[in-house]
Amino acid sequence: MGFFTDTSVCIGCKACEVACKEWNAIPDDALGFTGMSYDNTVGLGGDTWRHVAFVEQRKPLGHQEPGVGEMDFRWLMASDVCKHCTHAACLDVCPTGSLFRSEFGTVVVQQDVCNGCGYCVPACPYGVIGQKEHDGRVGKCTMCYDRLSVGQEPACAKTCPTDSIQFGELDELRERAARRLEQVQGSGVTSARLYGHDPDDGVGGTGAFFLLLDEPEVYGLPPDPVVTTRDLPSMWKHAGVAALALLGGVAAMCWKGRRGR
Repeated sequence: MGFFTDTSVCIGCKACEVACKEWNAIPDDALGFTGMSYDNTVGLGGDTWRHVAFVEQRKPLGHQEPGVGEMDFRWLMASDVCKHCTHAACLDVCPTGSLFRSEFGTVVVQQDVCNGCGYCVPACPYGVIGQKEHDGRVGKCTMCYDRLSVGQEPACAKTCPTDSIQFGELDELRERAARRLEQVQGSGVTSARLYGHDPDDGVGGTGAFFLLLDEPEVYGLPPDPVVTTRDLPSMWKHAGVAALALLGGVAAMCWKGRRGR
């Protein structure tokens, strides 16, 4: 199961942010003026599991004629969330088993098992996971695991008034996203693209993917994410070889020293 977020119909209402906090009993953010348009939550973290970005661009939309006063302008709005990676580095580094893969294919944090070590924070290639201010344990989107377990959709998708956030089976969502991309590009937004939908990308595809109207970097997303633990097996192999070589050298020196006596 997963999310398909169509940013072309996001109106920036932040209903998803509010629904996420209300359902999961997450404390509110220190809301204030950030200087980032109408974005007052800045990014994802331990106490912000949904984040609506506002990007202002001096660029026309679709078939609009450039240079027509106020029409030569657009807002890019997008509700960001944990990607629930197929190859999730956070799972690889968690020492307590607090993070686990659910029966829905999502990645969930067990708050009562997390010890606050923070290893998963730098492991995430998207910068999604953060530690909570009040206790140091980590928090992120669970795709409302408790709701899925009783046949309900996540709170954010349920409350989205424009269906920008769509929930369902990943294969069906990918087909729907491909059709939607054709429509958007056909309307003149040739910069539109899908992000995170490819199972052959650096993280094996994600459980939350997006239709973007510009390059990923514009939205604060990495252009070519990779699982940060991909080189761990070879690193451990080289470390093992080095350790054996060191032990062999020490043994040879001890043996040579005994012969010299």
